[in-house]
Amino acid sequence: MNERRWDFASDNTSGISPKAWAAMAEANEGFLPSYGDDKYTEAAADAFREVFEIDCEVFFVFNGTAANSLALASLCQSYHSVICHETAHVETDECGAPEFFSNGTKLLLAGGPNGKLSLDTVDHLIMKRRDIHYPRPHVLSLSAPTELGTLYRPEEIRELTALAHSHGLKVHMDGTRFANAIAALGVNPAQLTWQVGVDVLCFGGTKTGLGLSEAVVFFNRTLAEEFDYRCKQAGQLASKMRFMAAPWVKMLPDGSWLEGSSHANHCAALLVDLIKDAPDVERLFPVEANAVFLRLPQRVHDHLKRRGWSYYIFIGGGARFMCSWATSEDAVRDLAKDICEGAAQT
Repeated sequence: MNERRWDFASDNTSGISPKAWAAMAEANEGFLPSYGDDKYTEAAADAFREVFEIDCEVFFVFNGTAANSLALASLCQSYHSVICHETAHVETDECGAPEFFSNGTKLLLAGGPNGKLSLDTVDHLIMKRRDIHYPRPHVLSLSAPTELGTLYRPEEIRELTALAHSHGLKVHMDGTRFANAIAALGVNPAQLTWQVGVDVLCFGGTKTGLGLSEAVVFFNRTLAEEFDYRCKQAGQLASKMRFMAAPWVKMLPDGSWLEGSSHANHCAALLVDLIKDAPDVERLFPVEANAVFLRLPQRVHDHLKRRGWSYYIFIGGGARFMCSWATSEDAVRDLAKDICEGAAQT
């Protein structure tokens, strides 16, 4: 077997982008206050306010699980519930952290094609039970992109948030790949968030090329009250916060946070195009961002294993291939060639 290749296993397997790395090196000069009271953290928060065109509250945590879980906990009491898609990351991949940090808030799961919630499914869960014996729906959680790599359009989000707000629910957005969604849709960040009713966004930095930093962005500032205490209690208050904040200072103002995500989306589209004629290879979901889900015959799995490719068998039994800011077109062509070779075997 060839040396293992991790190019498409996850967009977490890539390194730190050169600009983010340079920003951390710059922040490494001298002594600065701890716990976010430094000039880099202040500048990063201001950069988010510029990008989103609103005076939002911004907090930085180490990872997406903490971002989502603490954000949801800030919106809920323990007797509340969160409506999300059955494939949402908060349900499938966070080890019960949303329930843990909210002291037991229940997740109410809904189906829907291609990982997206519909108005009917959300309305059904809101209205299903209104009595005191049932955990009261209090938050709608959306993902951009979804766990299946698909996208809500701004008008779809507006309809869902309007329904949620009409029943007194707050709206959380899991944006671990938010940059990929913005790059794919060609809208500005405000148009996919607060302008269409999102109250709090968890903006992924790790998959955008940073080393470790996720931003929790409260567009409804009143919901951020004492969120800093939640971060401290959960072990998410970095003593040297400047190293989490500095890359945002470099990457947000000049738009470079979008460049790598646009490239990742392009690589995913290229992969789909290169394998479109491979026999018995089925695309499971629309490819709208940087994820490609395929149903592969066993002969292709065997061939890819021999060739050293690493990838996840994901939701629905499909093979998931993720492209990142660092994915090369040569790697895409190598993978496509091996998929086609495996499919051609008899």
